[in-house]
Amino acid sequence: MTAHALVLNATYEPLGVVVDRRALLLVLASKATAVEDSGRVVRSAGGSLVLPSVIRLNRFVWVPYRAGVPLIRRAVFARDGGRCAYCGANAASIDHVVPRSRGGRHTWENVVAACHRCNRIKADRTPADLGWRLRATPVQPSGPAWRVLASGRHDPRWTPYLMGHGLGDALLPMAAAP
Repeated sequence: MTAHALVLNATYEPLGVVVDRRALLLVLASKATAVEDSGRVVRSAGGSLVLPSVIRLNRFVWVPYRAGVPLIRRAVFARDGGRCAYCGANAASIDHVVPRSRGGRHTWENVVAACHRCNRIKADRTPADLGWRLRATPVQPSGPAWRVLASGRHDPRWTPYLMGHGLGDALLPMAAAP
C-alpha cells in the first residue's frame, strides 16, 4: 500500500501531497527536511530509513498560479462540516440546491452536503419550493490547504499543518465523512 506525505513550503504553507518515497528522496537530496515521521521503514543493504509523513522544503517556492479547489464529494463534506445544509443532521450525500433537471449547475455555489432524508424529500425541487432555508450560503473554498484536502488523501498527522490555512474546523469531521 502506498502512503503519502504532505509537502510544506519553507514558510510552512501546504503545497501538496507526494508519495512518501518521493518525500524521502527530497530529504536525502537536502531539498527538504522531515518534520513528521510516518513510522514506516524502508530497508536496504546499507541500512533502514523512516519514511516521512510531513516534509518542509528548505527553500521557498513561489507558486504563481493557484488553481481553484476541485469540486469533489470529500471537499463538499469538509466545507459543510459533515452536516446537512438543510437540517444540520449528519450528511450522507450531496445535493444540488437548484436541481440540475431545473437548470442548476454543478458548481460550489450550488452543491451542498445533505442527509438522506432531506435529499429524498427535496428530490428535484428547490429549497424555496418547500419553504426551506440553507443553514449557510455555499461558497467555493479557497486557500492552499483545500487543494491538499481535495487530493483525497489525509493523514491525521497533517492536521496541525493544515488548520491555519483557510480550513477552519473542516478537517475535524473528515474521519466521519463517507
